[in-house]
Amino acid sequence: MTSIGGAEMVDWNLAVATATRLVRPGPEISREEARAVVAELRRHAKASEEHVRSFTRMIPEGHEPEDTPVLVVDRAGWIRANVAGFRELLRPLLGKMQERRGNGPGGAVLGAVGGKVTGVELGMLLSFLASRVLGQYETFAPATRELPASAKGGGRLLLVAPNIVHVERELDVEPHDFRLWVALHEETHRTQFTGVPWLRDHLQGEIQSFLDETDVDPTTVLERLREAAQSFSGSSRPEGEQGEDDGGHSLVEIVQTPAQREILGRLTAVMSLLEGHADFVMDGVGPEVVGSVAEIREKFQQRRARGASRLDLALRKLLGLDAKLRQYRDGEKFVRAVVDEVGMDGFNRVWTSPNTLPTKAEIAKPADWVARVHRKADS
Repeated sequence: MTSIGGAEMVDWNLAVATATRLVRPGPEISREEARAVVAELRRHAKASEEHVRSFTRMIPEGHEPEDTPVLVVDRAGWIRANVAGFRELLRPLLGKMQERRGNGPGGAVLGAVGGKVTGVELGMLLSFLASRVLGQYETFAPATRELPASAKGGGRLLLVAPNIVHVERELDVEPHDFRLWVALHEETHRTQFTGVPWLRDHLQGEIQSFLDETDVDPTTVLERLREAAQSFSGSSRPEGEQGEDDGGHSLVEIVQTPAQREILGRLTAVMSLLEGHADFVMDGVGPEVVGSVAEIREKFQQRRARGASRLDLALRKLLGLDAKLRQYRDGEKFVRAVVDEVGMDGFNRVWTSPNTLPTKAEIAKPADWVARVHRKADS
């Protein structure tokens, strides 16, 4: 990224340093046990490939999709990987904002100071998330010396070992079953992107369109932040009158333009599909290979719903994580309803092209998607 006076809009190195300094320590575990956990997660990731492919039937027999690496990482490794991904994805937007700032008085000084402030803020955000993520398929991951990615420009599967151990202990579930259950979910995401060649480019195009619509005028952004502050404080409505989806906006919602709201609606539908499909697959495969899958699912759902504390709930709302929880729930209901209606092969028509992806409204009404995609195609 071209810098103004040698300073970038975000001090990425400071973001990594801040996050790794602030992140909570992982669970106490011996060196031998840690090595055993890492080895087992790698085995489960490999075994999950065949389980997921057989269940989903997304990859034709005899076809070998693009290979993407599986990395078992600690919390610091997850932080470094995500900073690299953010840097790549936000490069066009930050370049535009930097150019706007550089043309103003004192642009170079503001760039240097602002980059450090933003780096610290991003680091604080990542330190919060780094102790919560169990696994992640990084769709837009640039390869680095420490973190390899797909040879074709993106894609790696991360399993965050200390977080998996922490949650399995917290839930008091069978560790080997839980590790395989998590691997099944993340392997489903890898199968989605390696088995559907156009999906990555489609998502990247939608995200870049969203970022292109971002108003880079600082005054406008500050005004939206002030308006959002009233929602966060709850001052606009009496206590107790907010509905389930009211009472505040996420950071993404704060800066939306009308065009961005339309794009975000499409992105929300896609993410609901992907997350719900992964939940459906992990539970569908589970009974055959994960003996305690019913107990794990029940306890995990309870954990998702309650959050850790009032602060945790507030941060989840601010960061939009509540919306992500709804994506799991609503997307899984959509997938289950469609498979019940037209079978797995019928559901797999969803991967035909961007035009067969469900809309946000169809996620809530699966029968409408079936009517649009199946009855129209079969008539």
